[in-house]
Amino acid sequence: MAPVPHRGVIAVTGAAGFLGGWVTRLLLDKGYRVRACVRDVDDGRRTDFLKAMPGYASGRLTLHAADLDKEGCLDDILPGCHGLAHVAHISDYVDQAYVQRTCDHIIASINASRSVGRVVVTSSVAAVISEMDLQEVVRRPVFWEGRYPDESNPKRTPQRGQGYSMGKLIAERSFAEAAAVSGVWDSVTCCPGDNVGPIQSAHQKDMGPWQHIIEDMLVGEYEQNGVYRPWMTVDVRDDAAGHIGLLESLTVRNGERYIAWSTDARNVEDICASIDRLLPELNHQYTAPVDPFPDRIKAREGEFRAIWAKADLRNERIRAATGVAFRPLDESIRDCVESLIAVAGTKVKTRS
Repeated sequence: MAPVPHRGVIAVTGAAGFLGGWVTRLLLDKGYRVRACVRDVDDGRRTDFLKAMPGYASGRLTLHAADLDKEGCLDDILPGCHGLAHVAHISDYVDQAYVQRTCDHIIASINASRSVGRVVVTSSVAAVISEMDLQEVVRRPVFWEGRYPDESNPKRTPQRGQGYSMGKLIAERSFAEAAAVSGVWDSVTCCPGDNVGPIQSAHQKDMGPWQHIIEDMLVGEYEQNGVYRPWMTVDVRDDAAGHIGLLESLTVRNGERYIAWSTDARNVEDICASIDRLLPELNHQYTAPVDPFPDRIKAREGEFRAIWAKADLRNERIRAATGVAFRPLDESIRDCVESLIAVAGTKVKTRS
């Protein structure tokens, strides 16, 4: 199918969120008209930053109430749109039947629009690397778009913490299959890494784990990452640019997936230590992470870290398809910290 036309009309679900807010802002910067879908347009705590964008004053940005739990919520929004950036999270990833129902009614709205030509679905690297057996990382250490978690593992269930990864794969496949049947629109998946970078609104410090963990580092208490996995990061601005590039690309095809990450990997305690190095003016007090895991997991810390050290992160496909250039992690950490202080009013724990 065709890419979206330059300066066309794009709908963005989850526009009040960390990533969705940046997709919205960068689309406006490129001259697009944006229909920002949020749960409650009157919730100023979440939408005032959108209304402060210049495009809102001119009418290029419009806000629309869209509760994705409700069938038909996009029916009146998508007609006339050339593309959809489906960034929003849904309410529940444990109930896989609910995940499927939500996909189905959004797809019905796309089909009914008779105008949408391309959809970019936000998935996650969890749909690439989330393993119940870390020996799969040893066996398949290259993290690229053709890699999927071992879906045959009997421990891979929502009740064992795999609902998010499983739900993202349901969405990837549902949209691609529906697009193929329609013959008039295509669906491309973006699988972001761990989003780091500046927030645009105070409420975003609590939306998504990574910027919230950096806030915890600033105030002096944060936890070790699960199974000692290092952060595998992408700047939220580069992630948003990748989404837009996939909407615009002439080379992508229906059903393809693209990983958005810089290939920078850093342990959580080293992220915290970076703050004082990057912003010595803060006089930030480094604290070690709290390790909440049982002794049987702690005893295997060295083994787990050695496994993750073998991971080979790739991003050639999205760079080739979109031309996005990923900024260094240090820049993302610095800008995230400064935005948490300036936008959210985070108080920094300092050295005495």
